[in-house]
Formats: sequence, C-alpha cells, structure tokens
Amino acid sequence: MTQTPPTTSPKYRQLTFGVTRAVLRSGDDGVQYLQAEVPLLPYAERMTDRLGHWAREAPDRTFVARREKRADGSTGDWIRVSYAEAHRQARGIAQAILERHLDAERPVAILSENGIEHLLMVIGCLYAGVPHCSVSPPYSLVSQDFEKLRHVMKTLTPGMVFAADAQRFARAIDAAVPPEVEIVLVDGRLPERSSTSFAALAATIPTAAVDEAMAKVGPDTITKFLFTSGSTKMPKAVVNTHRMWCANQQQMSQSMPALSDEPPVLVDWLPWNHTFGGNHNVGIVINNGGTLYIDDGKPTPAGMAETLRNLREIAPTIYFNVPTGFEAIANAMETDELLRRNLLSRVRMFFYSGAALAQPVWDSLHRTQEAEIGERIVMGTGLGMTESGPFALYVTGPQVRSGDLGLPAPGIEIKLVPSDGKTEVRYRGPNITPGYWRAPEATAEAFDEEGYFITGDAVTWIDEGDHHRGLRFDGRIAEDFKLATGTFVSVGPMRAKIIAAGAPYVQDAVLTGINLREVGALIFPTAKVRELAGLAADASMREVVESPAVQAHFQQVLDTLAAQSTGSANRVARLHIEHEPPSIDKGEVTDKGSINQRAVLKHRADTVDALHAGGLSCILQPGGQTS
Repeated sequence: MTQTPPTTSPKYRQLTFGVTRAVLRSGDDGVQYLQAEVPLLPYAERMTDRLGHWAREAPDRTFVARREKRADGSTGDWIRVSYAEAHRQARGIAQAILERHLDAERPVAILSENGIEHLLMVIGCLYAGVPHCSVSPPYSLVSQDFEKLRHVMKTLTPGMVFAADAQRFARAIDAAVPPEVEIVLVDGRLPERSSTSFAALAATIPTAAVDEAMAKVGPDTITKFLFTSGSTKMPKAVVNTHRMWCANQQQMSQSMPALSDEPPVLVDWLPWNHTFGGNHNVGIVINNGGTLYIDDGKPTPAGMAETLRNLREIAPTIYFNVPTGFEAIANAMETDELLRRNLLSRVRMFFYSGAALAQPVWDSLHRTQEAEIGERIVMGTGLGMTESGPFALYVTGPQVRSGDLGLPAPGIEIKLVPSDGKTEVRYRGPNITPGYWRAPEATAEAFDEEGYFITGDAVTWIDEGDHHRGLRFDGRIAEDFKLATGTFVSVGPMRAKIIAAGAPYVQDAVLTGINLREVGALIFPTAKVRELAGLAADASMREVVESPAVQAHFQQVLDTLAAQSTGSANRVARLHIEHEPPSIDKGEVTDKGSINQRAVLKHRADTVDALHAGGLSCILQPGGQTS
C-alpha cells in the first residue's frame, strides 16, 4: 500500500541514515532480491578485540554501572566498573574457566538477571573462547515446573552454572542443575551442595594460557547460545559466533552512524538472554567504547518507577525500549518536567523493537518533544531476529510511521518470496546464524535451497513505486489464517489496528476464528485499565475488566473498528477482555513482552471455543453487548 508523506515536514534532531538506497533484482516465480547499495566495510574478527582496544585507549572510562542493591531491596548510588578493571577481572575469570577445561560441549550457563558480575562472566567466557548462555530468569524464578529450565540444561549440558543470589535461585538449581555441575554464586551459599564464590573466580591470576586461548579464537568460534522464546515447541538454542556479532555491529554502525559519533551512553533494562539486550545493546557498548547503565526497572507498573528514576539522573545518547516501555515513558513525560529535560537533553535517537508501537504513543512522544526542545527525536526501528544477530533492516529517514522497517543493512541480502498472497522476507549474510545447537533437523529446515534463512515474517513495500523507501511489516505468515469462507485474515495489520484503537488500555490482542465464519479477539489489557474502571485499588482484574466503564469503553472501540472494516476478514465480530495475563511458563509471552499468538490459541482453546459459541460472559459484539 502506498503511503503518502506529510505535506509539511516536522523538524527532527539531526541524525544521519547510512542506507538510503538499495539494489532490487528479480528472480524466478515472482521472487525478488534486495540489498543495500553501500557495501559492508571490514569488521573485527573477535568482539574481545574491541574490548581490549578500549581498555588500552580509555582505561578509566566507565564500562558498566549498576545501582547498589541494599539488603532491604532498595537501591543506592551507582557502582562503576572501568574498561581497565573489566578487562582485568575478565582475564581472571577466563583463567578459571580454562582450568576447568570447559568448552562448547560443557559451556557456562548464567541464570541471573542483568548485573555487573553477569557481564564480567560473559566477557570472561569470551576471553577463554568458551560459549556461554544467558538463560531467561523467569525459567528459574517464575516457572513452577522448571520444564523449560530442564530443557535448557539438557540441551547445553553446562559445565558451570552462575547465579547471583543463592536464596532466589536455590529451588531452580535443585530442580534442574545436575549435582556434578559446578555452581558459582555472588551472594549466599547452597546448603545441600558445594559452590564457588564469584569473587574467588574473578581473583584467579591469569597466565599465558589466556593469551593462547584467545589466539585460537576466530570468526567461527561460538560466543554464546541464545534460546528462542518457544511457542508450541520447546525453545531452540541459536548458535552465535564472533563473525555474527562483529559483522552485525559493523552493519549497525553503517546503518546508524550516530553509534560511533561519540561513545554511546545507554540506560538499559533489556534482558541479556534476549538478542536485543544481549547482542544488540551490549554489543553497541563494547564495539563503540560506550557506557552501559544497567536499569533494574522494567516496563511494568511496579518496575517503571526505577526506570524513570534512572532516566531523570542519567541522560542517554541513544535510548532503547519495547513498546510498553515507551508507552509508560510517554505518559510520564506529559507531567514530569525533570524527566523531559534530562531524557531529551542529549539523546540522538529512540529505538523500539519487540512488538508494534501504537501510533498514538508515537504521536504523544513527538508532541512532548516538540513542546520541550522544539524538535522531534527520531524513533528508529527495523526488523531482525535472534537468528540474524539481530539487526537486519533499518529505516531510511526520520519520518517513520508505525510498521516501517526500511532497507537491509550493508552486507545482508534479503529474498522476498511470494507466499499465499503475502511476501515473506528471508536473510543471507555474515550475521546469520549457522544453525541451532544439537538440532540438525531444525537447522536444515530453517534454510531454503539458496541458503537464505526462512524468517516467517511478512513484508510489503512502503511505496510500491519506490523500493528505496523500503519495507513495512505485514505480520507473521504462520499467524495468518483462513475463515470458513476461504478468506485470509492478515493478523499483523489487524492486530495493530486493535492496539491503536484501544490505546492506552490494550497491551496486546490475539485474533481468533480459524476455519470459522468470523474473526474474534482476545484482549490483554494494560494496567492503566484500572484507572478506567474507577474501582478500589484492591479490586481483582476480573472485576476491573467486567466493570461497566471498561465494557462500555471497549464497546466503543469495537464499534469504531467495525465502522472502518470492509469485510469479514478485517472485522472483529466478537471480543473478550482477558483478566488472566499471558503465561511465560506456557510460552504465551516472550521475554521481550510480546504476545505469542499461537501459544495463546493453543493454551486458551476452551476460551476461544466459548467466545465463538457465545459461552463466555461479557462478550462484546459490534452494535451491542451480549453475555
């Protein structure tokens, strides 16, 4: 669909875009190939080469900082680690790892959330040439059956497991970590098994063995395993190599030149078990000699207070978050003068990923920015995945709209393949994973006959008459389905419309109606819906979503959507607001906060059936309410 640009161009804070033109060629059967005109420049062979560079060139610069954690759970001043100190401790950890003869068959598994010791363990593994895996903390702290953690342990067979706090991770370790595996702890001890303190590990005196190990590390050496979120199947371990990481950082630097204009300062909560936080953002800091302030907040009602506190104090040069985080920040900036002043003081670019950012949130941020500093901050975005390192596509100019993806980064060639009326995007380049660990069949299925990684993501042109403007997101092909009439329902665009129409009270939506006559929707509300309900603070979420005020509001949303629809495939015929949040144990929500449509449909099949059979209370339909 052609998008008409605004008649007047708003003013944006100066930002350079590295890829604005691309080469498009046609293949057989409607297939097209697209790549950036600008070539990929040389990049480092190992990410540790970049860390060593900054340890020599800027030894006293803060590499990573985190607020002191007090015994009562509060946080204090920033604890800082310089590049020189990080380099020194990482080499000691590398020596300790080498003495234990760990390798890819017996890597290091890290259970804890983001932290200074966590990052030093990561770098120590890099220096030793031994892979690590930052495991999703909810697998240990939220899960009740530890099924996914056991799966991770079985897949990796780690020789060492790290956890920051013995008390918090004791149950998970007891349930899933074999007794012969060495446990490394920062705080506390486990009563039933021996463990090593992190301090002792880091105090190991490095020898020439560390340098010898580094000399053996090359572009194909595995840096880490990152597990996919998993939907109806168990997560897969994506192999990440030094070539992938280093190439991807160079691709990012060429696409986003602001990254290397000055040492970047990041205030970041994004989890390191996910590629956005652990590869994209940690890599930006290491590659460009920046400073990472670890944000212990999260985009939740309870966690945002800490994030906002940090952003009032530390001014980032580039700021990354997921849509729910930007929504909370947009709301806070409307009334928080200190937050506006500090956050907007030197930030060059905002960047979101993980899910669709509703246009009303985008518009709110721009209004606040224009009122405070007289110009807009570019909201950068693109497309990528764990298997692409993750950076693959990035927008080409400042006037970005929700859903825009842009053009491929230098060095990536993308393949556009027709698929049931949509176009799937596939990747080939130095940043693409060689496959899944210990899963040869899954690896073979992931690549097509030309060696392109099959993403399952659908795209369309921003402007069919000008391919240089790039691509837009068109949903996940696996999420799309047919109605009984044979009409395809395009889930991604329809879901985005629901979220936009219901903002700021809709966190996500799952579409239903596979092989039925009409489309339904399960709505997962944001915490802000409590304000709409007007009930007591201790009211249950069921009471909130079934309150007359909330039901009336969503009736209006549904009627508005129905008025805009053009047929059964884009008309929500029945809607239900869920009071139970999506479950991470069941794979209904990923670590980045996005909804897994397939998992929700599987695990809430009874609810879906009742929605379409009229067996649920508080079913909303266009033009009136039924129960």
